[in-house]
Amino acid sequence: MLPGDVPVLAAIAVAAITELTGEDYDENQQEAWAASFDDEAALAERLAGRLTLVATRGGGAVGFIALADNREIDLLYVHPEVAGQGIGALLCDAAEKLAKARGSKSLAVDASDTALGFFQKRGYVPQHRNTVPRGGVWLGNTTMEKSLEEGGGTVH
Repeated sequence: MLPGDVPVLAAIAVAAITELTGEDYDENQQEAWAASFDDEAALAERLAGRLTLVATRGGGAVGFIALADNREIDLLYVHPEVAGQGIGALLCDAAEKLAKARGSKSLAVDASDTALGFFQKRGYVPQHRNTVPRGGVWLGNTTMEKSLEEGGGTVH
């Protein structure tokens, strides 16, 4: 990620939230969640503190993932126009390989209800349910964890 990518990444996140999460979150929840990307300076600071990878297609950004402390997927968003085309999987593969190469034995994520199935298919195991306040509304998500060790043993 380059600092100049932040406006495009914010737009990808907002588009993904508003266009892909309607079956799991109501309009008020979507608006509050998307509003968390309005402050691009705060997003730039957040992303700069993480390993942030950007997927491109045809020279333009189509998705991104932010890996925090080689232990947690902090953000993962894919533009709705390319959702379901393997971009999220490609980004997760890269983050998982980098985390493992840097010594992590497992990787965690707070998965939205929309992303829960995606992460379960990748071997992430639900650990606990969360409710997160955003702009006066509550959003549900699930903390999940995946073993990065050979054989993918049980995560504790």
